[in-house]
Amino acid sequence: MNFFFTQTKVTAFIAALVLVSILGYIDLMALPAIALSVFYLIPIFQSTWFVGKQAGFFTAFVSAITFYFANSSIWNSGQNFIFFATFVYLLDYIKKLRIEKQKMAKTDFLTGLANSSLFFEFADLEIKRASRFKYQLTIAYIDIDNFKLVNEKLGYQIGNLLLNEVATTLKATLRMTDVIARLGGDEFAILLSETGYDPAKIVLNRVQSKLSEAVAAQDWNVTFSIAAVTFIKPPNSVEEMIERANNLMYFIKHNGKNMLKHERFGEPPESGIENVTQFK
Repeated sequence: MNFFFTQTKVTAFIAALVLVSILGYIDLMALPAIALSVFYLIPIFQSTWFVGKQAGFFTAFVSAITFYFANSSIWNSGQNFIFFATFVYLLDYIKKLRIEKQKMAKTDFLTGLANSSLFFEFADLEIKRASRFKYQLTIAYIDIDNFKLVNEKLGYQIGNLLLNEVATTLKATLRMTDVIARLGGDEFAILLSETGYDPAKIVLNRVQSKLSEAVAAQDWNVTFSIAAVTFIKPPNSVEEMIERANNLMYFIKHNGKNMLKHERFGEPPESGIENVTQFK
C-alpha cells in the first residue's frame, strides 16, 4: 500500500495488469480443481484504489478474459466478471466515503473552509518550505467586530449567513494558493505563501475593503480587525507564528478595533515603526 501511494497512476495500473498476466499463467498451470479466481481481486483492488473506477472495471474485464483463457469456461468467466465488477463498484464507493470523511474532518462544516487542524498542517508545511527556499510568508488573523451582537439581535441564522459571506469574499479576493481557514466562532486566518511585507500590505488592504463592502451591502453593522505578521525569516514553529498574530489582535481589540495592524518579524521595519491602519 505504501509503495503504490508513492507511485504514479500509470505505474500502478501497469503493475496491476502485469499481476493479472502472472495470475493467468499460474491459473493455466494449476490443477483444474484449484480455484484461483479470488486472487484476481488483488490487481483489481490495486487499479480501483490507486487509479480509479474506470481502471478497476477495465482490470476486472481483463481478469475475466484471462480467467477464460486459463480455464476455457465462458460461464465461470461471466460469473467472475459480475463478481469482479461488483467488487469494483463497492470498493470505489468505500473509497469515496473515506475521502469524504477525511475532508469533513479537516474542513469547517459551515463555510467549507479549512478548519484549525488543517490550517496548522498547512502552516507547518509552509514554514518548512520557507526555511528551505528562503522566502517570506505572511499570516493574518481576521476577527469580526461585534459579531455577538448580530447573533443576539438578528439571530443565529443571520450570523451564519454573515460567516458564509466572509468566507465567500475571502475566497474571491485571495489566490487559490493562499490558505483560508475558519478557526472557530468569528475568527478566520489566512496564510499568504511566498508573500513579503509590501505585497501582503496591498492584499490585506484589499481584503479589508472587500469585506467592508460585502457587509455594507447586507446592512450588517459589523467591522473587521486584522492582525498580520510578515516573517522575513520563518518562525521556529506554528505556535510561534500564531502567538505573534494573537498578540497583534490583542492590541487591536484593546485599542478601538476595526483596524489592520501589520508588522514584520525577522528584521526591523525600514520606517522604524509598525504599520497600523484605522478604518472608518
